[in-house]
Amino acid sequence: MTTVYYDSEMSDDDRRRALYAGDLFVYSPRKSTLAFAEFARGLIREAFAPLDPEVAQHHLPVEEFAAILGRLKPGFIHHPDSKQHLRNILGELGCDLSRTYFEVPKMRSSTSDQYLTTGIAYAWHPHRDSWYAAPQCQVNWWMPVFDIRADNAMAFHPRYWSQPVQNSSAGFNYYKWNQESRGPHVATFLKEDPRPLPRPTEPLELDPQIRLIVPAGGLILFSCVQMHSSVPNTSGKTRYSVDFRVVNEDDVAKRQGAPNLDNAATGTTMRDYLRGTDLAHIPEELVALYDDGTGAEGELIYQPKV
Repeated sequence: MTTVYYDSEMSDDDRRRALYAGDLFVYSPRKSTLAFAEFARGLIREAFAPLDPEVAQHHLPVEEFAAILGRLKPGFIHHPDSKQHLRNILGELGCDLSRTYFEVPKMRSSTSDQYLTTGIAYAWHPHRDSWYAAPQCQVNWWMPVFDIRADNAMAFHPRYWSQPVQNSSAGFNYYKWNQESRGPHVATFLKEDPRPLPRPTEPLELDPQIRLIVPAGGLILFSCVQMHSSVPNTSGKTRYSVDFRVVNEDDVAKRQGAPNLDNAATGTTMRDYLRGTDLAHIPEELVALYDDGTGAEGELIYQPKV
């Protein structure tokens, strides 16, 4: 059974163990997360000015909207302040920054009423992040930038925590993904999305589901093995959120994490994580525990073309 913890004072070690057992953690906004949300809002508002970014989709051709996101999101991801905000959040939530590694934060958008559901604003089908070559010890941190509602939130599908699902992850190689499926061209996918996005290949029962509604700057933490999806957005507003992925070096070294029920992806994201203290990459001897030798198929680390 999935337990939801609210504003838990559990240590990071105990929290990770609970996450690996299928539990969810919710945290109220605090100084570090509110600062990050305000930073993200500032970039979003600047990008869409003079329009209100939550309703800009009703005033722009979809091509222009996607082009704005195509500039906004990489600018946010690679902004030097973004990494410092992550350090502040991880420290305030009790992580040992010398043992904690994070990926650069991603900005997500979910438009209302099927306005744009592909490419740069992909509406996520039910999936596990482990199907995208994430290690079983990865913990996802998710934060709304503006307030959200039940009709533009994210849904968890806990019945599949311990139930394998037939899926297409065997066709996903992370190194090939870095080479072919990332970059500015994603903003041109307005009608269809040709990327190899692992998904269930059998019907799923999405109820019961859990929708956690947190205010802007609130946090939701979950294992990369949790089945989750984008709620069909019928709110009339575009949802903007930020997420980042975290691993602990001790768990990496011991190969600890949530159980692997059905993941067949190849490659590994392990080279993407940066240490909280000095932004160093995970030592290669630890990466080697997860690498499967398929690096020749693409790029080990994505290098943005800027």
